[in-house]
Amino acid sequence: MSRMYNPPHPGETLREDILPTLGLTVKEAAEQLGVARPSLSRVLNGRAAISPEMALRLEQWLGVENGGRADLWMAEQASYDLWQARSKFNAKIKSVQALAA
Repeated sequence: MSRMYNPPHPGETLREDILPTLGLTVKEAAEQLGVARPSLSRVLNGRAAISPEMALRLEQWLGVENGGRADLWMAEQASYDLWQARSKFNAKIKSVQALAA
């Protein structure tokens, strides 16, 4: 089995790609998204997950045609979360017995 790389937290995509491209500060982006600046900051710094509500806000804000699809934001978050869980609980997962064929 090949070793997967650690996928980026979706907040990193927002922080590194989207906000600079739009020329927005965290405060400006938070105002446009209708969320508190500290809440957006936690997402941007990987300390909070993209919630379904935040994914819908991003979709509305960016538009589907500009990469804002909520399902893609949720998929990116799920990939990140699964990788983190797999890394953290690898030893425990190995103790689970596979179903007999």
